[in-house]
Amino acid sequence: MSPVDTGRAAAVQVRRESRDAQPGRSPLARLVGTFDFGQHPLMPAAGAVVALLLAIVASRALSPYLVFLGITVVAAAIALVGIGVVSGRAGMISLCQLSFAAVGAVVVAQLSIWQAPGGLIVWIAVGGIASGLVGVVIGLPALRLRGVNLAVVTLGFAAAVRQTLGLTQFPGTNDGLFISRPSAAASDPDYFVLAAAVLIASGVLVAYLGRTRLGSSWRAVAYSERGTAAAGVNVPFAKTSAFGLSALLAGISGGVTAGQVGVLYPSSFEPTASLTLYVLAVVVGAQAVAAAVVGGVLWVGIPELLRIWGVPQDWALVVFGLAGIQAIASGNSLGDNLSRLRRRRAPEATHLTERGPVTAAPASTAHSEANRPALRTPTGRSATHGPALSARGITLRFGAVTALDDVDLDIPTGAIVGLIGPNGAGKSSLVDVLTGFTRSERGVVELGGRDVTGLRPTPRARAGLRRTFQQDRVPPGLRVGAYVRMVAHGRPDRAAIDETLEHFECPPAHSLLSDVDLATRRLVEVAAHVLSGPRVLLLDEPAAGLSHEEHIRFGRHLQAVPERFGTAVLLIEHDLDMVRSVCTSLVVLDFGRVISAGTPDVVLNDPKVMRAYLGEEST
Repeated sequence: MSPVDTGRAAAVQVRRESRDAQPGRSPLARLVGTFDFGQHPLMPAAGAVVALLLAIVASRALSPYLVFLGITVVAAAIALVGIGVVSGRAGMISLCQLSFAAVGAVVVAQLSIWQAPGGLIVWIAVGGIASGLVGVVIGLPALRLRGVNLAVVTLGFAAAVRQTLGLTQFPGTNDGLFISRPSAAASDPDYFVLAAAVLIASGVLVAYLGRTRLGSSWRAVAYSERGTAAAGVNVPFAKTSAFGLSALLAGISGGVTAGQVGVLYPSSFEPTASLTLYVLAVVVGAQAVAAAVVGGVLWVGIPELLRIWGVPQDWALVVFGLAGIQAIASGNSLGDNLSRLRRRRAPEATHLTERGPVTAAPASTAHSEANRPALRTPTGRSATHGPALSARGITLRFGAVTALDDVDLDIPTGAIVGLIGPNGAGKSSLVDVLTGFTRSERGVVELGGRDVTGLRPTPRARAGLRRTFQQDRVPPGLRVGAYVRMVAHGRPDRAAIDETLEHFECPPAHSLLSDVDLATRRLVEVAAHVLSGPRVLLLDEPAAGLSHEEHIRFGRHLQAVPERFGTAVLLIEHDLDMVRSVCTSLVVLDFGRVISAGTPDVVLNDPKVMRAYLGEEST
């Protein structure tokens, strides 16, 4: 086995199954959550048992009218959980949630007429699946659209569904056929327990999916699609899966409503109601299941209070609208505000903005670094084993501007190559071309001898070509460990994650990324990509924002990457002292052309390089 293969085998060895995945949790769910609390893998299941017991007690303690309203709360909460997935987690606007619910209700009504086997529970599941499939189709525009344009698409679908239902009606409505309930849930109290069980199952599903790499990818896509693609994540799948799951939950909500009322009418699924439900999801922060339950209570409770006070219930739309304006204008949901109150009571447990308290490793000496065991078998690779990455004739033009002009670049195996040059020299453009984010006019890129010129960013990342960005691409809604697992692929074990984070002096895995500063998040980004075991890692100013001492420590840690982690590095950095001490060779770009290449001492004393930086030749 070659040294390259030895390093890759060691990389695979450290990527074992991990059981402590931790997505970022909603503040409201942490405060009043039933499902999404605690970090233990069994906590959602334990919360589900408690919630079901509470539902059973409520079904017997409440009046029949309140129980009926409670079923409506549950149905709305299920739909809100779906909005929490597509909007709260994945960051896409969907204004047709009740239209997906109508699809589920149509399926349940039709299966009830046919008296299909399985009963209402099976019919609700089938309706949810049908709605999920429709959601995937409607979500396809989300692959290219975002923001207002996507909102228009979903609102158009809602209008089309409402018009169709107005012309055709629900199955059985004109004949007065009621949707049959199972005998065990014939009464409203029993049906309330059944509906609550469906909500609990939905919540547990979302909670556990949120702990997976797919759940992390939703939050990553919401924050940065480029950063997500650079991590080897399939961005289209992440977006369509979020849309599909959201629609599936909406379809289940519609099925629960169908079993509640027996006879369905189009007025229950108006586009205006979908819009209002979305606003309510923004107000409460429905990405947490418990917040969705609170939203369901508000959905039913505010109109009911207006009725009791003798105010027309349509004024509830005004209340929701004003609350939505306040939430959007302030950028805070109800959960965010409650979280601030909680953090004031326990600041020591949540405030991690200073790197000192959260640094997993002390400002270690070279001796302690040298005595730390390696994650992978040291390969001792050198440039004699051939280039890990090779680029030939890279040319990139933007109209009349030539950003890259016939650039050649080799990154030897086991080397750290510095890419330097003045601002606007084409460094970031070259990284974009190498990683597939920008298609060059001509040129060839080879990774380990394989031509990857025609590959998009995600396949290149999966093939072993990773990169970081100048701008922050690390989603703050995740925990450090969850982000690292998403980027690293292959589910590295906890020991590997902790050791890599310690190597780069990052916060521990349980820390929230939202609670650490920007410079620390950049270090976490580097550590995560290193742990993925890439053949080549392209770092675009990774030390930006670090202090001088942190620069020195980061440089020392970076020096160990080729041997310790089996990864060659291309480093873009303006700190020439760091470049001189870390890099084995340098390449200098100026106006899109390579003007010098070689060892650091030779390159940094090249008159052409000095002119590029200083504007004149040093004497």
